[in-house]
Amino acid sequence: MSTQARAEARSPIEEPGASYQRKRTTRGNFELYSWVFMRASGVVLVLLIFGHLFVNLVAGEGIKAVDFGFVAGKWASPFWQIWDLLMLWLAMIHGTNGVRTIINDYAERDGTRLVLKLALYTAFVVVVVLGTLVIFTFDPCPPNSPANLLPSFCTA
Repeated sequence: MSTQARAEARSPIEEPGASYQRKRTTRGNFELYSWVFMRASGVVLVLLIFGHLFVNLVAGEGIKAVDFGFVAGKWASPFWQIWDLLMLWLAMIHGTNGVRTIINDYAERDGTRLVLKLALYTAFVVVVVLGTLVIFTFDPCPPNSPANLLPSFCTA
């Protein structure tokens, strides 16, 4: 192998006096914003979850009072619908971002990484769409339902 071929095969680190330059990626800002989002959403999630637990378990009669009627009464208020929606969305985005990072760190092949991320994003969309629909379309007393199928607090 000639001297010139050996010099071309060397990495910049092996070159005397050469400085190592990292390849620039376009994901730099996205990863920074993802990192900041994880910290901010984690703090907000802690507040939302402890508020949720306090209202559901401590402020009332405890776990024995949480039933269909309790949820129906809670979701009759737009405040609690938004609270639970925010908790759902933040938890799902936070968790999806965390799992995305784990996939990027541990999946070695591009094909494997693609399949895992597609499964992750599909699960994310399904849970967020269904959860949002449940929160906003929940009706404990649907019209024209047989009286024997309705909860006791519904007027037939």
